[in-house]
Amino acid sequence: MTKVPFWVFILVAILYFTAVGVDTMDVDASQYAEISREMMKSGDYLHLFDRGADYLDKPPFLFWVSAASMRVFGINNFGYKLPSILFALLALLSTYKLAKNLYGEVTGRIAALVLATCQGMFLMTNDVRCDTILMSCVVTAIWLIHEWTVNKKLAYLLGGSAAIAVGMMTKGPIALMAPAFCFISDWALKRQWRNFFQPAYISGFIVIAVLLLPMSIGLYQQFDLHPEKIVNGKTGVSGLRFFYWSQSFGRITGESPWKNDVDISFLLVNMLWSFLPWIFLLLPALVLNCIQLVRQKFRLLPQQEWITTGGFLLTYLALGSSSYQLPHYIFVAFPLAAIVSARLLSQLIEEGKFCRIYNFLSPFMAIIIFILLLLTLALIAYAFPSSPLVLTAWVICFGIWLFLAFRRSLTGKIFWLSASGMVIINIFISSCIYPALLQYQLGSQVGRYIHEKSIPANEVGIYKVNDGVNSINFYAQGNVTTIDTLTNLHDKKYILTMDKGMEDLAKNGYHFNIEKQGHFFKVSELTPEFLNPKTRSNALRNYYLLNLK
Repeated sequence: MTKVPFWVFILVAILYFTAVGVDTMDVDASQYAEISREMMKSGDYLHLFDRGADYLDKPPFLFWVSAASMRVFGINNFGYKLPSILFALLALLSTYKLAKNLYGEVTGRIAALVLATCQGMFLMTNDVRCDTILMSCVVTAIWLIHEWTVNKKLAYLLGGSAAIAVGMMTKGPIALMAPAFCFISDWALKRQWRNFFQPAYISGFIVIAVLLLPMSIGLYQQFDLHPEKIVNGKTGVSGLRFFYWSQSFGRITGESPWKNDVDISFLLVNMLWSFLPWIFLLLPALVLNCIQLVRQKFRLLPQQEWITTGGFLLTYLALGSSSYQLPHYIFVAFPLAAIVSARLLSQLIEEGKFCRIYNFLSPFMAIIIFILLLLTLALIAYAFPSSPLVLTAWVICFGIWLFLAFRRSLTGKIFWLSASGMVIINIFISSCIYPALLQYQLGSQVGRYIHEKSIPANEVGIYKVNDGVNSINFYAQGNVTTIDTLTNLHDKKYILTMDKGMEDLAKNGYHFNIEKQGHFFKVSELTPEFLNPKTRSNALRNYYLLNLK
């Protein structure tokens, strides 16, 4: 199999950048965008605030880089999403470098494209949260530290330590634990006990400590010095303890109040969509690697590695043991999963191993992509009808894919059909489906209207709206407050509400004009009723932006 051409990655990068034309989604992404906007406006980079209230949940690095980006490019989708897209590209580079060091140039490029075309990566560059930067920092740290173990150049260890620190400032101690899982498992199975105790580690820990200092100072000033503050219904909350322990390890020990009672299979089940289509290669690859290890009596040969398989499995077990899990938590281990999958692909295609697996997976994965392409057509032709030009583009892309499918001389067909299919699917998701969906997102639609009409955000109140509307603040470029009762209207001149709220206002003698009205839906929770144009009206709810007289 020939190397993946460089222009393929250019195409994927362009596709990532189309995400800047898509609004941020409620609830998390738009909340982080708003925190970044407030930070940019205030100039306070040490203390975090969400709509003016103290914020203690995620570390500050995403907000730092997004605020800096918005200072240059403005308060818009591009300004918020640009840093995360750049980190996504860094993740591809680091995955390539690590896989190349472990298995060679061809496998390195395959691994990078596997990561680039899994569905989770396209989601991460659209619905921007902390996971893109975290994933990038973790795989960069693993690559650089592995480089250090090979040639002992201290600069690699220091660079890896810096990447760990940035990852910790993005989403906590998992940025340190994931690389540790990789090397602990590899060194233990190779019986390289000396690697556990190296004087050079001291310099690495110093780098991490120094880089974490500004964030730690901010946490201490904002929370530890003010035990009277109420955080999640409690007083005396330590920001430092929350970050370094409660938010991560507390979810395993039961100390954290966050619980959703899912079991250890939760992340795997969600990988069936988030790591599509490569999940069907990852699972047999993990099984084969484990069988080989058992047969070798848990001892690796010098040319073998357990950085990727061991790192993925231990990271999964750590995350799966948490009392609170969300599907995107496992994204941090996707680069490792990509390398494991790429290694199996190389064995199937280049080395001719595991013929039975290849003979099953090759048509199976082609059928999966074929079905996904038809579902994409159904969305752009029926659920959200597109222009004839868009449909013609789909037909052309589908024709190219079919040409590859029936080209007998194509080497590595299982790989190229899967990668090209995912690119085609996400071209239409990003350019057609997401924009159509977000027309129904209440917060961004009303927030943009407020900003365009120069309505002061502090004069707008939200009353009895049954939907997360974090995005309204970001697009209004100001803080819109929620009103619990009509007695709290105070100086509000505009009210965003639904049918019940408008009835309450009328019954209590308020007079108003309807400034704007429309329909909305929680787009992050799609239902068949909403996707079907014939029943969509039943799923939609009415909203009204009222101008009080």
